[in-house]
Amino acid sequence: MIMEDAEAPHHMLLLRNFMSQGLVQNQPLLYASPAKDPRGFLGTLPCPSSSKDEKSRNHDTEQEKGLRIAWQYKKYFSENIDDHKDSKQEFCNDFDLRKPLERHFYSGQRVDCVSIKDSPNPATLHDRCATFLAQFPRNDGSFSCMGRIAIQSLCAPQCELSNMDWDILSFIRSLKSMLRSANAVAIITFPPSLLSPSFCKRWQHMADVLLSVKAIPDEDKELGKLLTGYQDMVGFLNVHKIARINTQVPMILEATTFSIKLQKRRFIVLECLNQAPIDGSSGTSYGTSGGCSGSSKSGALDF
Repeated sequence: MIMEDAEAPHHMLLLRNFMSQGLVQNQPLLYASPAKDPRGFLGTLPCPSSSKDEKSRNHDTEQEKGLRIAWQYKKYFSENIDDHKDSKQEFCNDFDLRKPLERHFYSGQRVDCVSIKDSPNPATLHDRCATFLAQFPRNDGSFSCMGRIAIQSLCAPQCELSNMDWDILSFIRSLKSMLRSANAVAIITFPPSLLSPSFCKRWQHMADVLLSVKAIPDEDKELGKLLTGYQDMVGFLNVHKIARINTQVPMILEATTFSIKLQKRRFIVLECLNQAPIDGSSGTSYGTSGGCSGSSKSGALDF
């Protein structure tokens, strides 16, 4: 589940990438939306980045990290990487937001769209999900075919479902049960500001993986002094809970808050928050200084 931000639609960036990622891998998709014509949203899905864009991004990343390779060896190094990529189809994570997904990826019977705007109850959506998940039984032990479900803005104010709190909770619980026995995954985005505090907490407990997005206030000078690369950030991604099924060992993450950046206004980049250096200079703070003291003089106990 992804908790939406009332001030910015950053959850749509994650939802678009999730949908495009499955369609590129030839995975069937069920998309539910409060819009009248959900299929029109498919035209806004991003296209996978080309090999030329990947080379440009890799080149920029190497320059940022300060890697220096002689031009003779770099030439052969890049050719070997290209040959390896051509021989093996890798899972795509990079999408170009400026280029729409080609129509043949979402045409045909692989995409099922549902409008929940005029649904009197969640029964219709539940039946569509049950029919969709019946195609991917987990009992056969095969993972050759997997499905994806994307539900946008469940309990949005323009839907009649916004006043059916207990029915929606029952639907989410039933959807979780169906996903346990199917080779499929589902993402649900919802506006927490429109739910009562008690039901918002119930929704959060029902989620296997709980994320939230938050927009960055415009021209926040105090925040800009604390974070490196603040000018390129558009929001924050917070990880509240990670699924740990059939175990009591908790998941300990290295970071729970990530910055959402738009590189060249085309690619989504998620990075760990990096505190800016104390002196205000540019660059990363990791490894720049080993002292925690605010004084410039090094003492015997300066750690």
